[in-house]
Amino acid sequence: MVDLFIHIRILDFVDIFLVAVLLFVLYKLLRGTAAINILFGLVAIFLLWKITYILKMELLSDILGAFISVGIIALIIIFQPEIRQFLLALGSPTFFNTKGKRFSFLKRWFPDEFSLDVDPIVVACQHMSNARQGALIVITRQNELSNVILSGEIIDGTITSPLIENVFFKNSPLHDGAMVITQNRIKAAGCVLPVTKRKLPRYAGLRHRAAIGITEISDAIAIIVSEETGQISYCVQGNLRHDINVATLQQKLLIELGMADPTEVEVVSSDSENETTTEEKPEKHETDTKSDNPQL
Repeated sequence: MVDLFIHIRILDFVDIFLVAVLLFVLYKLLRGTAAINILFGLVAIFLLWKITYILKMELLSDILGAFISVGIIALIIIFQPEIRQFLLALGSPTFFNTKGKRFSFLKRWFPDEFSLDVDPIVVACQHMSNARQGALIVITRQNELSNVILSGEIIDGTITSPLIENVFFKNSPLHDGAMVITQNRIKAAGCVLPVTKRKLPRYAGLRHRAAIGITEISDAIAIIVSEETGQISYCVQGNLRHDINVATLQQKLLIELGMADPTEVEVVSSDSENETTTEEKPEKHETDTKSDNPQL
């Protein structure tokens, strides 16, 4: 005898609501990519599996059920890069900064004020810029980048402008890599950084690509000094600010480290300062790529 009455609980509505939210979030993340077609295909197979199960079509239900079980593992393998990027973004404090209104209750676990002596860094960048001495400096915040530090030579020294300049001196064995500054100390130099896969303007050398790459997957701050032009660039959350002066650099560092109120600080901008995006394709600074490609 078929039971014509459906027993619905409040938890059933909650269950349906949560599944709808999950599907909507997946759709928003995958919209505009080839992965959306795969998602639709998996949803269609899952619905067909449930229909065959309700209709007690045991053989077809077992086949589809086995396919769904294996499909989840295959899905993880297929979308391994996307899942990795999502988890990296989710575990980064920058995720709560960009989604602060939705996750404000979690921001208290991520302090936004850090202690750092920025003056020696700014002075060293000014001297290296005048001498056209290439440099890449990474300043950590919540994520201390332990794996990146281990890829270079451990220094663990006090932050001084002469030490920074000596590390990036052209004949220094560590000048090709990145310097990592964390907890107000120079932790390591000659470090290897991940390189972004984004399409960048022609002036962006390997130092710029490495700076964008490390700031895309962490909350670090990256400073680049071009060996070809001496121009100073600044990168946070994958956004590259090209050709800034030392006054702007100092103010941006103070703001990003929570040592100054953005509303009370007037940022001095240079005439040629611009922000790099994936669509930007400027024609100038074409000569910066050749000699600004250190082996990172």
